[in-house]
Amino acid sequence: MAVSSVRCGLPVRSRALPPFTSYTNGVPPDRHPARAGRENSPMTTTPHPLVTRARRLADDLLAPCAQRVDQEEVPASHLDAVRRAGLLGVSAPEEYGGAGAPDAVAREVAEILAGACCSTWFVQTQHHTPVRMLTKAEAGTPVRERLLRPLATGELLSGIAYAHVRAFPRVPVRATAERGGWRFDGTVPWYTGWGLNDVMLLAGVTDGAEVVFAFTGAREKPGLRASPPMRLAALTAARTVSLDLDGLWVPEDRVVLRTPREEFARVDVPRSTNASPAVFGVARAALRLLDEAPGARDAARALRERLDEVRGRAYALAEHPVAHEHVAERLALRTRAYDLMRAATTAAVVAGGGRATGLDSPAQRLAREGMFLLVQGQTAPVREAHLAALAAL
Repeated sequence: MAVSSVRCGLPVRSRALPPFTSYTNGVPPDRHPARAGRENSPMTTTPHPLVTRARRLADDLLAPCAQRVDQEEVPASHLDAVRRAGLLGVSAPEEYGGAGAPDAVAREVAEILAGACCSTWFVQTQHHTPVRMLTKAEAGTPVRERLLRPLATGELLSGIAYAHVRAFPRVPVRATAERGGWRFDGTVPWYTGWGLNDVMLLAGVTDGAEVVFAFTGAREKPGLRASPPMRLAALTAARTVSLDLDGLWVPEDRVVLRTPREEFARVDVPRSTNASPAVFGVARAALRLLDEAPGARDAARALRERLDEVRGRAYALAEHPVAHEHVAERLALRTRAYDLMRAATTAAVVAGGGRATGLDSPAQRLAREGMFLLVQGQTAPVREAHLAALAAL
């Protein structure tokens, strides 16, 4: 299997990727200047095969095309390349065709993809939540048996439409039991990957404050209408729309989870306090630009040392077995990671001078992607902690 042999229209040498079982220890990653700063992370002292695949995909396709994708849209061929590299099933169970990789590997893969092309990362990252939810569902659940394998292998790509549940007590999407299934009414404010996803994980809240998660096709049909793609300051390429739901009916056998809203919040809020790997990925990409800028290596070195220290502490907490412990420390590290990402992307712009404001400059793109990540996955506790940290500057 080989990563795409096209570099945004320019031919490049195709390189075969090793299968999961063929990796041998002792082979360091490439160390040429374009990859400076990609030393092995504290998470994996020897690159996992999926990390090797992600790096090659990033170097051969995603990073070379990132400027064009940013100004246009994520092509389906990018997501197909992610699938061929085995990255859509990074955490999926092996018995369903996934890689069953540790969370540390999934975080490192996410960093690499986000640093190479944040728009492509953002579309494919939606896919992993439905895979995790199906994996945790009880064996024999109809929708689990129907969808887990095609999602784990990447045969199908999923999006997510449930962030609005966090708005409770407002209920943007109402779920109502009807005719042996569920009726969904309301508005999904944000849905990413429209036109690229095959299915979506949709959630609504009942009158009894129960959250219903179900799968449905990601296409217009009776009861489901999409807005035109949104024009955003960053990641417009990810094809984000809003969805109007007017009596969308989903059969009961497509339901993967029903849970009290309080239980959803109990699990969701602590998880959202962890620092995002994408933040570290974009920051590292900006530091690589600094490495190449005249007179900027000292700044890059100082910022990298601080970033690595925060990253190590944040990921150690992410591995902690009790998600609701150390919440204050998790939030502090998340906001510190934001600070360092902002410093790194700003430094890349400063080092690039006037050239960095051109739309063909990676520095301005990374700065805008960093701005987007400040609010991506934001919950009320995260927003409050971030504003408090900014007020203390």
